[in-house]
Amino acid sequence: MQFPSIPSWDAMHPLIIHFPIVLLLLAPIPILLAAILRPPRNRAAMVVALAAMLLGTTSLFLAASSGEKAAELADRGGSVDAVLSAHEELASRTEIVFSALSLLFVAIFLWPKLRRSPETCTTSTIAPILFLGFYALGIAYLVSTAHAGGRLVHEFGVHAMIAQPEDASTSQSQPPTSPQERVE
Repeated sequence: MQFPSIPSWDAMHPLIIHFPIVLLLLAPIPILLAAILRPPRNRAAMVVALAAMLLGTTSLFLAASSGEKAAELADRGGSVDAVLSAHEELASRTEIVFSALSLLFVAIFLWPKLRRSPETCTTSTIAPILFLGFYALGIAYLVSTAHAGGRLVHEFGVHAMIAQPEDASTSQSQPPTSPQERVE
């Protein structure tokens, strides 16, 4: 069994991008749970939400970096340029929005500890619920960015450039084509 080679940074974009999308779309669930639970039982849900947001936001920057490299290699022209530009602009705004949202949530998370006072209904329920209203804006940017990226792939056929094996003439680097080759 031979494992595929590790793709170049520009070819990693399709592999990396799904990580922040999933994390950032799921983060509101523990926030809602934290708003429902009473302190201190809500703290674990807040930690999970914070971890998901920080990991998701960090991986947004990694995905954007790999996407910038992939965009340098993309075949351009006509509608592809317009959608690619929109995708890049939305990605930049999404990074900014989720950076701000992450900082705001860190503030909500740390506020009771910084004040050295017990959590109140305002800090444990109202603030997380209000935060989710702002978070909806982030989700709108995230989904719009993903939609533009999906259009590039599914409508225009833009895909990551994956390097071919150096010795493509050997049978080990080529997948078996006949049923007999597959069995052996």
